[in-house]
Amino acid sequence: MRSLSRKQIVLLAVLLLVVVIGFFAVRWATYARPPLPEAVEALASDDVVQMTQDPWLTFTPAHVTPSAGFIFYPGGRIDPRGYAPLMRAIAEAGYLVVVPEMPLNMAVFRPNTADDIIAAHPEVSHWVIGGHSVGGTMAAQYAGAHAETVDGLAIWASYPADNANLSGDALPALLIYGSLDPRVNDASVTKRLPLLPPDASIVRIDGGDHHQFGSYKINPDEHHATLDRLSQQQQIVQSTLGLLETVSAAR
Repeated sequence: MRSLSRKQIVLLAVLLLVVVIGFFAVRWATYARPPLPEAVEALASDDVVQMTQDPWLTFTPAHVTPSAGFIFYPGGRIDPRGYAPLMRAIAEAGYLVVVPEMPLNMAVFRPNTADDIIAAHPEVSHWVIGGHSVGGTMAAQYAGAHAETVDGLAIWASYPADNANLSGDALPALLIYGSLDPRVNDASVTKRLPLLPPDASIVRIDGGDHHQFGSYKINPDEHHATLDRLSQQQQIVQSTLGLLETVSAAR
């Protein structure tokens, strides 16, 4: 058998390197923090909430005609199922809840997904859009550009970007953050307050952090909360339901 030349060996090594790099690049780009067991359990349908996963995660009250709908954009690189416990609790209160999966698990790549969700549910007259982390930033951007279709905005552990100035809007809005979030904290939220509608509600969860806005796996060094996850999420759900009730009552 003829041995390979030095040039052929170098070429094969380069091709192998490209394949390896490509493999890990795809894994990195498509990675999403997986849901915790309690989040998976919250995906089951019962006599209170009917749940479907195609084309989006949709939580529908079983015996109540929804008075409003809640569209929720997931945080970056987080499996949408990681928000199931909170979304289920909101649906149990009588609201349609829809959580889309985003390309590469980043809402920045499809910020107008809400268009398709709203079009698919003509039975719902009023919509609140929200999101966690970068999903909240994209939700604010969508709300600012669609004042005619969005009736409320719920931002979780995030704030509007500079190109989404909502200060001139009369949109009911809510911003929730944890006091121990390293990035979305007292200083950064205060800096972005001028971008929010003037009557926006700001909720600071003492002892809460960034990742307990969902139920998904994180590294130990990313856990900053001193408040337990259930208590933080109860406050998140209660505040978000307050916004939904305000929107429903005003329309």
